[in-house]
Amino acid sequence: MASLFLTLGVILVLFLNHVCSFDIDVSLTRVWGPGLYPEKIVLPARYFFIQAVDKNNASWESSPGDIFKVKVFGKSPNGHGGSRPVWVQIMDRKDGSFIVRYKLYSTLQDMEIHVMHNDDHVSGSPFKTQGFSYAEECNCPKGNLNTWVDDLECPKYDQIQEDLKPFQRVKFSKLYPVIMQRFNQPESMSICNYIIKDNQVYRRCFGKHVGFKVFIDAILLSLSRKTHLPDMEIFFNLGDWPLSPSAGKPHVPLFSWCGSDDTVDIHLPTYDITQSTLQCMDRVVLDMLSVQTNADHTWQGRDPKAFWRGRDSRRERLQLVTLSRKHPELLNASLTNFFFFRNEEETYGPKEKHISFFKFFDYKYQVNIDGTVAAYRFPYLLGGGSLVMKQESKYHEHFYGLVQPWVHYVPVRRDLSDLIEHIRWAQNNDDKAHKIALAGQKFAQENLLPKDIFCYHGQLFKEWAKRLIDPIEIRPEMELVPQPPESMKCFCDKGTDVIKDEL
Repeated sequence: MASLFLTLGVILVLFLNHVCSFDIDVSLTRVWGPGLYPEKIVLPARYFFIQAVDKNNASWESSPGDIFKVKVFGKSPNGHGGSRPVWVQIMDRKDGSFIVRYKLYSTLQDMEIHVMHNDDHVSGSPFKTQGFSYAEECNCPKGNLNTWVDDLECPKYDQIQEDLKPFQRVKFSKLYPVIMQRFNQPESMSICNYIIKDNQVYRRCFGKHVGFKVFIDAILLSLSRKTHLPDMEIFFNLGDWPLSPSAGKPHVPLFSWCGSDDTVDIHLPTYDITQSTLQCMDRVVLDMLSVQTNADHTWQGRDPKAFWRGRDSRRERLQLVTLSRKHPELLNASLTNFFFFRNEEETYGPKEKHISFFKFFDYKYQVNIDGTVAAYRFPYLLGGGSLVMKQESKYHEHFYGLVQPWVHYVPVRRDLSDLIEHIRWAQNNDDKAHKIALAGQKFAQENLLPKDIFCYHGQLFKEWAKRLIDPIEIRPEMELVPQPPESMKCFCDKGTDVIKDEL
């Protein structure tokens, strides 16, 4: 009996030591991110991160539950109306860290951000700012684009330099007739010509299907509310496929959401990730912040299979269904819609119902296969923490030059002939597979979050404007793209320039 009590006592001591070792140390807990500088960095939803740290200076590696409280508030301009709270969300990444995001709906002055555990402030809290912080909708541009990218501490991007290499000196007076001849083909192509003049946006579109212009409108208007864009002109491809062939002369500078090995289209972040950035905490559910926190399972709780859902926009997607039927223990793949291969629905159907993208991460491995061009889900798959198995492709997005095979993802041959082999490898090498999955997620966290998307646009437009030789003049039949009405309802600092024509 004595030995039993001794054993129980040892177990109790070990348990208490374990509990104590995971007590949060508020002086060591780390808080960082762009959302701590709301007066400098205007985003649709500001965000920052919290890493729980214990008294042994060790970061927590699992979810400690609801342990932090965050309050964000600021004064009304000129002291009218007192202090105003801000809408705040705390999202658990289930690895001992949290994403906090918050949204402003008006101008606030001298903001404070309180991060607390129990009743104690964590290290650095309260975080205080001086001056005015603007909501995304506020039309209060400050400084020029050079100052803006410095405030955001934007990195330089090799992809931008590579894309602009063929376009050191651009004369649209000579290129305009070439562009009209090549790309003004309404039945097969849709493009828009944009001009930024005195920080206002003008456009004229050509083609039958120009609805996607709303995405370019939105990012240009958003940037021009934050800073004074340089006068510049661009032509934008609204279609899926890159259109400016590298073999064609003269090379035509066409901005596109997707590039390829045999074109010289200039990459912009895709409309999908740009929209999710602009509408974060608003009209979108899936974005690069939410995808990190909405999975139901940690790595060990996920099903050790590969998963895929999508439409039939490429032959290899049909092949994937065939592989899934041959190897159901390794792969769960089904089509959700038939459009390109409707006559083969009987063979590769029936269609599966759409499921929430967050449910994808019930599985350890995700398959990324091209659609008509690059599959724009790749950033979200990386961010979700599963191991991504990506098909080799001639198509690429703006960040592809930074991701490395066998470091951030597992490469799969174009014809999928080694996919099953790689799934088996992942099952038999769980630690290595997990390490790649974590590296992919870390890449997304460091390169594909909302601030990064704004930075890429800003750096690209800054470099692009330097190359334009002709004076920037509004072309005939262009229309003004107005700021939304609510953009002028904000209080702007007296030292901040407001676009007078919008008053």
